[in-house]
Amino acid sequence: MANTFTTANFNEEVLQSDIPVLVDFWASWCMPCKMLTPVIEELAEEAEGYKVGKVNVDEEPELARQYNVMSIPTVLVFKGGQVVKQSVGVQPKEALEDMVRMA
Repeated sequence: MANTFTTANFNEEVLQSDIPVLVDFWASWCMPCKMLTPVIEELAEEAEGYKVGKVNVDEEPELARQYNVMSIPTVLVFKGGQVVKQSVGVQPKEALEDMVRMA
């Protein structure tokens, strides 16, 4: 199961993580986000050497604003507290795996 990231835990869970973190910015009303959810959950279950989590943009608008998330789903990969990769829209699992592995 993917972690849930909020303003309360984002700094510790994502920015201070010693491994790369794949973060899915999503909303419950977003159809493409619903299509991406099973892929994100699969990645979370299989994750080795990285972690996976989600940010609900309706519940955490400050985080979405901070990282200039204009369209959802947006997937960001963080490494060393910085965004190193970004993807907008539904992506195949392999593409997301490649993003986080190359981070």
